[in-house]
Formats: sequence, structure tokens, C-alpha cells
Amino acid sequence: MVVDLAADDDLYKAIILEHYSRPPHKGPLPEHTHYDEGINPSCGDEIELFIKVDDDVVQEVNFDGVGCSICLASASMLTKLLRGKTVEEAKEFRQAFKDWITVREPEPSPVDLDELEALGGVRNYPVRIKCALLAWETFEGALRKQSVN
Repeated sequence: MVVDLAADDDLYKAIILEHYSRPPHKGPLPEHTHYDEGINPSCGDEIELFIKVDDDVVQEVNFDGVGCSICLASASMLTKLLRGKTVEEAKEFRQAFKDWITVREPEPSPVDLDELEALGGVRNYPVRIKCALLAWETFEGALRKQSVN
């Protein structure tokens, strides 16, 4: 079987650009229960995460912010992939993504990373790893804080 790596690159670029240009869950979430802001001073990315947790399940999660395509696409993917997961499942998912993206030659992930695999090329550019992880680290921070709307 011959694998066309160029086709994979094109597909991954398309997934990243789609999330960057048309994120489905962008904007404040008025009824959030958790909130945090994340900043990457090395490149200027800024993310706000609004999370609604009910009965220990991530019911909704939205983001707002400015940044590079990697940062905003990763944030968009987060909002899509963590909805409906328990808080514990979401934390495990975040850790699995972090482990996978920060290792040069990773083992297969214990969770289905779905579209996040499009960000795999980032590991070849260590300064961009922070861009891909900003929303995920902000998510972890938000879970430690209870919001008062």
C-alpha cells in the first residue's frame, strides 16, 4: 500500500484552515460555569474559554480570542471534541493530546484524537507547540475556577 503523504498534508491543512476560518463555537457563552484566559507572550495568542459544566459533564464550551491559525484551530477543535464528555474524560483527553503533540515520535494515543491529528506537524516546530496547547492549558485552568456570571 502506498501512502500519499502530500495528500495527507493537504487534508490536514484544510482541516486547520476550516477551524481557523469558521470555528463553530466562537464567542462568549453567557451561561458559563467556568472561565479562564490564556496568553502566549512569545507570539501574542490570546484565548478566553467559557465552559458550562452540569452534572460533571461539559455541556458547552466556547472560545474567543486572537492568534495564529494553529492556536485558533486548536481552540475550535477543543470546543467540538470536549462537549458531552465528563470532566474527568475531558482532562484525560487534554493530557493525551498534550502527551501526543509534545513527543517527536509519539506512540498511538489512548484516545481518538480525531481532527487534532491535523496538528501533528506542529511537533516539528517546538515554538508552535505552545500555540497548539494554549486552549488546552486554558481549559485546565478554567476547570480549577468556578465562574460567577
